[in-house]
Amino acid sequence: MEGGRSLRKFWARLLGLSLALGFVGLSVSPTRGAANANPAQGAVASSPSAPVPTDAQQAAGAVTPSAPASGWARDLLDKWSKPAAAAGGGPKTAIDPPVSVSKPPPGYVDNSTCTSCHKVQVSSFRQTMMGHLMLARPRDEQESLACQSCHGPGREHLRHPHKPAPGFLSFQETSFTDIKIENERCLECHQNGERGFWEASTHATRGVRCVDCHAVMCPVTASALPAPQIKKSPLGMEFINPFIVTRPETQVCLRCHLDKKMEINLPSHMPVREGLMTCTDCHNPHGGPYQHQLRAATVNQVCYTCHAEKRGPFLWMHAPVVMNCLNCHLPHGSVNQHMLVINMPPLCQRCHIGTRHPSEPHAAGQIFVINQQCANCHSQIHGSNSPGGRYFTR
Repeated sequence: MEGGRSLRKFWARLLGLSLALGFVGLSVSPTRGAANANPAQGAVASSPSAPVPTDAQQAAGAVTPSAPASGWARDLLDKWSKPAAAAGGGPKTAIDPPVSVSKPPPGYVDNSTCTSCHKVQVSSFRQTMMGHLMLARPRDEQESLACQSCHGPGREHLRHPHKPAPGFLSFQETSFTDIKIENERCLECHQNGERGFWEASTHATRGVRCVDCHAVMCPVTASALPAPQIKKSPLGMEFINPFIVTRPETQVCLRCHLDKKMEINLPSHMPVREGLMTCTDCHNPHGGPYQHQLRAATVNQVCYTCHAEKRGPFLWMHAPVVMNCLNCHLPHGSVNQHMLVINMPPLCQRCHIGTRHPSEPHAAGQIFVINQQCANCHSQIHGSNSPGGRYFTR
């Protein structure tokens, strides 16, 4: 009974809804109903006086569909079919339109002038992130100058291509331009974040240019990509080292820091050449308030970012560990296991002299304990939380 009553209610509601929609259709478009009732009138409506639009006209949007005579359908159609100009401007988009300059400032030339001579360079620059902004979607008037936003006004360079032009920078090593002037041109946009300490950095004081490390004119891959993927780069094989399978970011650093290049190839080393970390994981190449351009105030804080288990706090602290990890370890690589400065027990006996240790040297006149490993007993050498671990034995 309940099921049959519900089914009857459903069909009754459906019939009422159908009738309501039918009345609405008749009230909205009465002319359509009259045309259907009188075929002759329908023939008059489709007479040659009302030409049928072609497919090309419909695709171009030149034909405007006829609006209903009255009712809510006409209001809705009018709302969406009004031109943007009548509504007071087009819809706001999430991406602002590119900024364009109709007339270049004094001393500057049109961007197409640069392409006429430097077609290869502009084509390569167009594929980079900066090129996409400056050449395709500039966000301000400075970026709309494209090539000249970095190189400076090009009118004098156009007149005398092989002579130095005032205010024009070529960023070439043979230009003999003051390095500080070149770097300041980059810092006009890139002076936030980590680059805020550039003026006091070691690289700046030693005359390193931004373009010595950064390739601006060619689409070099990001630091997260492996080196084999940039073999087709315009830079060629410059970044490829057959002995180091690592990321391009590290390869740039190793071109100057040859001593570190040797250290990461030692038997015990940081996983830099394997590509599991880069130099910038510990150092900020653009400077910083800490020594050696570290990313933290102390060496231990830098090490703790990965070796958190050595941080503590421990019930029994090992003083050399708390002071500096470099008391026992080398930061880049070593010939000893665990990147130690020297092997144990000589490492431990630099502080713990043999006369105060229960064991004794095995030969007369021998200072260090031979053929024994301190960590065999003192396994918790970085610190212990055991109540009986005063001597880091457990």
